[in-house]
Amino acid sequence: MSEVEPRTIKIMYKKYTLKNGLNVVTSYMPHMESVSIGLWIGVGGNYEEKRLSGMSHLIEHMLFKGTQSRTANMLKEAIEGVGGNFNGFTSEELTCYLVKLPAQYMELGLDILSDMVLYPKLDPAELEKEKYVICEEIKMYMDQPGHHVFDILARAMWPDHALGRPIEGYINTIKSFKRDDLTDFSNQYYQPANMSVVATGKIDRRKISGIARKIFSMPSTKKRFLAESTKRIHKGAHVRLFPKNTKQTHLAFGFHGINRFHKLRYALQLLNIILGGNMSSRLFERLRERKALCYEISSGIRSYKDAGAFIIHAGVDNNKLVEASEEIVNELKELKDNSVTPGELYRAKEYYRGQLLLALEDTSSRMLWLGDKIMLEGKAPAIREIFKNIEKIGIEDIKEIVKMIFNRRHLNFATIGPVSAGDKNKLRKVLIL
Repeated sequence: MSEVEPRTIKIMYKKYTLKNGLNVVTSYMPHMESVSIGLWIGVGGNYEEKRLSGMSHLIEHMLFKGTQSRTANMLKEAIEGVGGNFNGFTSEELTCYLVKLPAQYMELGLDILSDMVLYPKLDPAELEKEKYVICEEIKMYMDQPGHHVFDILARAMWPDHALGRPIEGYINTIKSFKRDDLTDFSNQYYQPANMSVVATGKIDRRKISGIARKIFSMPSTKKRFLAESTKRIHKGAHVRLFPKNTKQTHLAFGFHGINRFHKLRYALQLLNIILGGNMSSRLFERLRERKALCYEISSGIRSYKDAGAFIIHAGVDNNKLVEASEEIVNELKELKDNSVTPGELYRAKEYYRGQLLLALEDTSSRMLWLGDKIMLEGKAPAIREIFKNIEKIGIEDIKEIVKMIFNRRHLNFATIGPVSAGDKNKLRKVLIL
């Protein structure tokens, strides 16, 4: 059980591990009128061989198409008929099925989720239709430069690795999957030892734990599932320019970063806020407010078990690609040369603390935060512990993480847009840190 100071936020949670390995995690929020329940599976894109690319995502879709006792309409009507909603998502390392509904329907929510995960119908006819739907989803993302540029960047950062492949998979892999492929994959990963039930809100802890024990009473292998190890192969900067006739050019910088357990992970969080995490960040101020080069610019962190990335993204006028890229590089150089100010660091700490507290007030956000921590780190740290670690970060820590990440050896760059031959040559000169 973890707890934090009442002056910040109460996020006490309890974690039970059943004999078969299933985790049941509960966080009681008596002031709420809702419950959010997530059924988490420890599998995602990183666990797929190239020939299976998109399998985790396809299975996630198929679990909403009906179970052995309920049709797809029955699943939707059961949740939406009581004012709730449900969804699912697949990431590189996790798959999650989630519901949010009025507190009195807690048992219904867990019943629906468990039915989907444990007893999916996986109807062959529905599979063929859903494969078509996902192929259209893939095409949709390819038609969205602001989305597709991240796929291009990922291929540059992690060539021939699962991290370099899209979560949705490829049209040729999706079309190749048969029902037996789905059952073989799900039988391997969809078992209690690789799952967690996470419930937050106005819940009855004893009741939900008792229900979980009954529902997930089946035996389970305790095998440890391993994703493919990340190997970085770099010989200078990787630049990928995807020519396309678009109204705006989207650019993305990607730097190999640190994993989610690294000692400087909190310093990186604060650096991200300072550099491009909000409207008072350096990149927003420089490129949008002062130079008027873009409408949108931001930075973000992707942290995995054994890898990480720091990403900067912007959409700019087709004639401003080189100038915008140069301004970003110049900002990074200034950061390396002069570091951050005490005022910037103080504001970043306050922003981090405030954003975390605001997020954890909501049952869904709290469930997602707890699920991510429990599944990938084994526990969720107390908010008090997080705040202490944030407070310890000094300017020297920021300098260290800046030096570690922002160098040419870790740089990757991708664009989508009508890039001219002249711009290509100019970009290669600009992309030197």
